[in-house]
Parts: sequence; structure tokens; C-alpha cells
Amino acid sequence: MGDRKGLARVDWVVTLGCVTVALMLFGCLAESGRRHAKDAGCQANLRQWHGVFQGYIEENDGRLFREPSSSGWYWITSLKPEHKDWKRMGIWLCPQAATPAVGEDGTKSFAPSVFAAWGIQRGNDYGPNGMAGSYGLNGYVVNIHDEGTFEFGGGIPAEDGWRDLKNVPSPDRVPLFIDALRFDLWPKPTDGPATNESAEWSSNNMARCCINRHEGAVNCLFVDGSVRKVGLKELWTLKWHRSFDTAGPWTKAGGVQPENWPAWIRPFKDY
Repeated sequence: MGDRKGLARVDWVVTLGCVTVALMLFGCLAESGRRHAKDAGCQANLRQWHGVFQGYIEENDGRLFREPSSSGWYWITSLKPEHKDWKRMGIWLCPQAATPAVGEDGTKSFAPSVFAAWGIQRGNDYGPNGMAGSYGLNGYVVNIHDEGTFEFGGGIPAEDGWRDLKNVPSPDRVPLFIDALRFDLWPKPTDGPATNESAEWSSNNMARCCINRHEGAVNCLFVDGSVRKVGLKELWTLKWHRSFDTAGPWTKAGGVQPENWPAWIRPFKDY
């Protein structure tokens, strides 16, 4: 009798241990499934944005907008009213970053900047509900004046922009719209990653999109309409503008060393 009771206690402990392990595994699988669903939702948003941008490009003879600007800043104000409303146009928000950094009541979000949307941008140029989103445009695709000394936001000459988006060499290497901390960005090959993984957006344009939102990667829509994950260190190998050095100092070809990367990005794949 005593032996049977002893065995029953052992059996109960083993069973409880198995149930605990099973629940832990189920929790991990569920979390992985949620991340996968959010990642797929983000990429689906970008595919829909391809259709939106194609409409502008067709209407404007290969340009994103017909009227050139002085620098390409604040391109979102040139969108049609139906494309400005972040509440009605859900594709503005990556499921991993669906809450604006500043709420409608003006309260700042406590979410890390990587997982917060930019905005809400307010004013007459931003529509009745303002504008907010989780993606940023490659500023070098915006048509700016090419006479005189006009430059893009990153100080890059106007002639290095893409202009005619119907005739871009290797369009599968040219980013169009990407996970980002701000709606516009002009990366340079000398821009390094942010030192702090949770840093807010700054004048460092590459750091605006080099964010750990999708497990060491961001989602990107390219000029050719393709959408895929881009490794964070891979960002420096893409052709952001015509003269962008894809073998610059932050690439393997350019001689970057593991210790050059901040600790948070160091474990991710090198390019």
C-alpha cells in the first residue's frame, strides 16, 4: 500500500512536470504564431501601398508627384485626401507598431519607439484626422528641382535622385517604402546605426529605418513592387540613390568589423 502511494506521488509530479512543459511550449508556439501573423500583415500593407504609389506614378509620367519640391521634405502633404486618413486607411500601420507615439489627446506613448507609429501629424495639410504611420518613404524617389543648388534632405545633390520611377536600374535593389520611425528618410552610406536600440528618430537618416521591429529585420517595398524582409545590416547594401556606395564603411566589403556595431545589432547577420 505504501509503495502504491509513493508511486502515485511520483506519477503526479511527473504528470505535472509534463503539463508545465507542454504549456510552456504552447505559449512559445502561440507567441511565434502571433509574430508571424503581424509580419505577414505588415508585408500585406506594403503590397497595397505598391498599388497606391503606382497610381501616382502612372498619373505623373513616372514621377511620384508632378510638381517638384525644393528638398522632398513632408511628401505626405502631397498625397490625395483619401490617402492621408490614417484611421480609414489602415495600411499606414504595421501591426507591430500600430499605436502613434503621441495620441489624439496629446499623451506620449510609453511603447519603445521601435514599436510605436510616428505622428499624429496635425494641421490643415494633414487632413481632418491628422496623419500617423509606421513606414517611411525613401526620400530620393521624390522629384525635386534640378536647377541651381537644390539638394535632398540628406544633403545629396538633386541629380542623384531617381525621378523617373518607371526607368530605375535594378529596381529590386531600390527601396521605396520601409518600416521606419518617421515618414521620410535620406540614408547615407556613412550613417551608422543608433547606439541605443530604442532611440527615437533623429537626423541620422539610416537609423530611422534600421530598427529591430521584425527580429533583426525590417519589411520593405522596392521600386519593382516586390516586398521582402531586409536584414538590418543589409540596409547599407541597398541602392538608396544613384551614387549610393553599396560597399561603404558599414558593409563587409567596406571593411566593417564586428566591434564597430553597437551591442544590440552585433549578433545579426552581416552583409
